[in-house]
Amino acid sequence: MSSLDSLGRFDGFELICCIVNCGQGSKALKIAKQNGVKGGTICIGRGTVKSRFLEILGLTDKRKEIVIMITEKETAKKAMEAVSQQMAFQKPYHGIGFSFSVSNFIGTKNLVNNNIKSNGSKKNEVNQTMHNAIFTVVERGRAEDVIEVATKSGARGGTIINARGSGIHETDVFFSMAIEPEKEMVMILVESAMTEGIVNSIREHLKIDEPGRGIVFVVDLNETYGLY
Repeated sequence: MSSLDSLGRFDGFELICCIVNCGQGSKALKIAKQNGVKGGTICIGRGTVKSRFLEILGLTDKRKEIVIMITEKETAKKAMEAVSQQMAFQKPYHGIGFSFSVSNFIGTKNLVNNNIKSNGSKKNEVNQTMHNAIFTVVERGRAEDVIEVATKSGARGGTIINARGSGIHETDVFFSMAIEPEKEMVMILVESAMTEGIVNSIREHLKIDEPGRGIVFVVDLNETYGLY
């Protein structure tokens, strides 16, 4: 089977996500492009990690920029290491980076090369992921509730992403999902062992199973930087 089928399915690509302080997104993207990434998208979010020092200063609700990029696996690892090193992700509050495999996306004509392995190559890979990203989409105003429930279940914090549009009938697209402007997306990074408990708590307290109350999905992370 070809590495590209009629649905636009690829193997050998990863989505890179870097969460940095406001104003640093362009720098992260520039570093990534210097290391082979073709381009990316910068979104606005809010960080919620708690700190007594930040509470005293009134800085617990900090604006964040989320840089999203798709590239080949080898390039992704090289770019992530460069961004992490040059932006000092090893220091607290300097940024977080992670990546995960992408199997289906469009608009990739500038990324395709002749060295992508076929679909069968994944069967031989051993995936022992240690972290997950939990994504929760809820009505605007409920994101803080998701964070509160998750932190009570062991999460250290999360990032709130506000979908934006020029009118209430327009939508933004994130991970190929249409999100109406009055929705909020919460992204929480946790150790894999904690994922089930946090997801169940969000599901129960936010009544996710009821129609129109929200969506929760989880992805495995291949590489993580800046987590403490």
